[in-house]
Amino acid sequence: MKKLKIVTGIALMAILGFTSCQSEVDDVQGENPNTNSANSTTTTNLKRTSMYDGSFDDFLDGASCSSILLPVTAKVNGVQVSILSQLDYQQVISIFGQFNNDQDTVVLQFPFKVKLSNYTEVTVANQTEYNAILNACTSAEASSQDAISSVNISFPITILTYNLSLQQTGSVVITSEQQLYAYMSNVSSTELFSVNYPISVTIADGTKMTISSDAELQAAISASLKTEAAIAAAVQNGKKLETILVNGKFKVDSYISAGVNSATSYKDFTIDFANNLSITAVNLVNTTVNGTYAVSSELDVFLKLNFSGNASFTLLNNSWKVTSFTASTITLQSSTNAAVTLVLKQI
Repeated sequence: MKKLKIVTGIALMAILGFTSCQSEVDDVQGENPNTNSANSTTTTNLKRTSMYDGSFDDFLDGASCSSILLPVTAKVNGVQVSILSQLDYQQVISIFGQFNNDQDTVVLQFPFKVKLSNYTEVTVANQTEYNAILNACTSAEASSQDAISSVNISFPITILTYNLSLQQTGSVVITSEQQLYAYMSNVSSTELFSVNYPISVTIADGTKMTISSDAELQAAISASLKTEAAIAAAVQNGKKLETILVNGKFKVDSYISAGVNSATSYKDFTIDFANNLSITAVNLVNTTVNGTYAVSSELDVFLKLNFSGNASFTLLNNSWKVTSFTASTITLQSSTNAAVTLVLKQI
């Protein structure tokens, strides 16, 4: 009798468990979007977020869909560089940074290997083969089939599997992006799956989020892509600002701190930004103040000034947020004190 009770109890738990799964899947198929087929939006989202992200070496190859496997040799602005490891990336970046108004070029020496968005590694023998890879990347980006690098999933996560009769067939623990990509690339037409939420993700601006449904995942991706677009726009605005700085000469039109405008302290000075990131201020009696500058970007553009040897100009030493700029006027706000502002006007 005891044995019968145990068997009956197990059978009852199995029935309850099946009823629970059946109810979950029924809800999913109705209003709950957490069960997915091979061509569902969530499958596409998970596949794209788990693709190999080759954007970290875009300064070298300009292709986010792949990365160059080291070692490789390249001519960077005419200078031959042997890139043996990622530590050697700094050589390339330093050459690029010597001047900010030149056209940076990288000529890669064939053959070399690349890693593609599907994690395969291929040897590229010539420019024709490499152009095919670059063109495929351009097409993937144009059709929104490229990697989504602005959302990073924290692993492990669990995938629950179902057959087309809506019966749960098992579960799979996913421990890496590559494993998730392989799974999403091979979902068959005879199976369904759901993500065992909640999961944790980190989006483009570094924000960590807890995701509890497919809808929340889609919302997080949409928000992160907007942030990524804003970051890309800031990079382009930074380049435009550098061009304006190098091509013109400026004066301090306004410098307000503690409610006081001290622009008169600089009224006789002309400020010249050179393309080697040096800056020089000269007045009518040839008093010279030297310094350096740097343009950077995050979601906004920043102009960092660093003068030395003159008390008035060292007051301008700051990492300034660029609140607006045109070809004639650059308006800046202190990144540490919003009440401190600086306006440079081209002369």
